[in-house]
Amino acid sequence: EIFQQEIVRLHGTPSAIVSDRDPRFTPRFWKGLQKAWGTRLKFSTAFHPQTDGQSERTIQTLEDVLRSCALEWTGNWDDYICLVEFAYNNSWHASIKCAPFEMLYDRKCRALIFWDQVGERVIEGPEMIEVTNAKVAVAKEKLKEARTRQKSYADKHRRSLEFQTGDHVFLKVSPARGVRRFGIKGKLSPRFIGPFEILDRVGEVSYRLALP
Repeated sequence: EIFQQEIVRLHGTPSAIVSDRDPRFTPRFWKGLQKAWGTRLKFSTAFHPQTDGQSERTIQTLEDVLRSCALEWTGNWDDYICLVEFAYNNSWHASIKCAPFEMLYDRKCRALIFWDQVGERVIEGPEMIEVTNAKVAVAKEKLKEARTRQKSYADKHRRSLEFQTGDHVFLKVSPARGVRRFGIKGKLSPRFIGPFEILDRVGEVSYRLALP
């Protein structure tokens, strides 16, 4: 029902779907989908998410943006997920040379932050509009930062890194159940904390840090 209301209603019936083998997508659902709409099902290879690399990169980008926004909008960040989606769909993508909105509808989106340029601005609740514009601007900026970080991360992994005593680095941490960092817990809590000073080198790729 959700698939029909949120996907088919807005975009039509997909000819094919690429999915991982998440047990939440039951065989009954997929068989029903294939039978009802003739959608071909393509599953990625188990333990090889790179077979669906495009989706994985998109998910990683959105997760990074939401994590940044969670820090920016502590307390009610989930109210603005729709604005993050809006910012993503109206940002230029190198892969398609335009914004997803423009690719889908063959026209540029009349975005909130450009209403003045359109000449149709009729505002009810100016404060709400001002806040919304600010949130969209923040989401767009976080999206740029997320893409820059991913490019930097990929570039760094193409060469070996070495640090010296006295350098300051960030420490990567894994989400811990029930543990809050900066008021946030779960997958959207910060992935890196610091920076911390390197005290000495204890292995080929291991360093001792001056932790608080």
